[in-house]
Amino acid sequence: MIPLSRPDINDQDIERVVEVLKSGRLSLGEYTKRFGEMVAEYTGTRFGWAVSSGTAALHLILESLDIDEGDLILVPSFTFIASVNVILMKKAVPVFVDVDERTLNVSPETLEETVRRCLKGFKQGNFEIKGPPRLFMAVDVFGHPLDWDGILDVCRRYGITVVEDSCEALGSEYRGKKVGTFGIAGAFAFYPNKQITTGEGGVVVTNDEKIHTVVKSMSNQGRGEGNEWLYHVRFGYNYRIDEMSAALGCSQMERIEEIVEKRAEAAERYSKMLKEFSWVKVPVVEDYVTKMSWFVYVVRLEGPDRNRVMRYMEEKGVQVRNYFYPVHFQPFYEKLFGTMRGLLPVTERESEKTLAIPFFTSITESEQKTVVEILREAVEKVG
Repeated sequence: MIPLSRPDINDQDIERVVEVLKSGRLSLGEYTKRFGEMVAEYTGTRFGWAVSSGTAALHLILESLDIDEGDLILVPSFTFIASVNVILMKKAVPVFVDVDERTLNVSPETLEETVRRCLKGFKQGNFEIKGPPRLFMAVDVFGHPLDWDGILDVCRRYGITVVEDSCEALGSEYRGKKVGTFGIAGAFAFYPNKQITTGEGGVVVTNDEKIHTVVKSMSNQGRGEGNEWLYHVRFGYNYRIDEMSAALGCSQMERIEEIVEKRAEAAERYSKMLKEFSWVKVPVVEDYVTKMSWFVYVVRLEGPDRNRVMRYMEEKGVQVRNYFYPVHFQPFYEKLFGTMRGLLPVTERESEKTLAIPFFTSITESEQKTVVEILREAVEKVG
């Protein structure tokens, strides 16, 4: 079987984790502090703090901003569900924004269109949306940066705060600037299918000292700067990353550039292999992207039945996924808001075509050729 993803673990990674296990200090040690600092240094931000997941990172950012119940928060539906779930954790209201057909990211145009609809008032399912949006949860989907100049212009004109969900995009750059740094704070995630992994884990980066202080405290049950164990200065959570995971993250960060480069080479090989087929659209990388850090490699099938192709490929031992199933189609969100079908035409149309094929740092050219051959076979036989 060729898996959809596979973590890239080397001997040094293993040695670092074993070192921690032998030390007896399994939580809140030097690796936890260092991992957050390494991600901050890499992205060019003042502060970085490691937590238990990308979801925890996003939730803590919203906690640090004092989001009020009922606040309107703009967010794409074409994203992993955590981008939206954290909004509900704050009892705020997610307002879904459509995406650009080329990049599958929210564009300045779709963002401004949704802001104007909010100000005028409209129905999202059975829910009445009316008023100025408080915040934009910006997602650099699949590692491709948003068109940040245009996005920030829209947000400035309407007084909208930006939080950057870069959980899929560590290492990507927009016009020479690392993603995760365009909003008031940014989040990264390190699940085993990401560019680097800690097993489970996340990091919050920011230039705002207050946000950093609150994130650090709330991730550790609301303890204060002195970390007195039974003294709590605010409400908090157990969102701590363990020391083994942080040690793995530090080791992986030491070769982040090598990892990003290898993934870029693999993506380029796929694009060359697939360019001869008229029935597939390969991912677009816009000119403003000075570095693309590939999270997944998602094609779009133009004509063939995506679901039949998926089943055929799985039967042949090639793992694939339909990245992403829109959040506003998810059963829970339809139960909450009522049916929202027709709300986001591009998201709904393009999500029916998307197919994530096996992609990971160590994937070989031979494995990629096999994937492409079975994809071609699937289209010809069942598509």
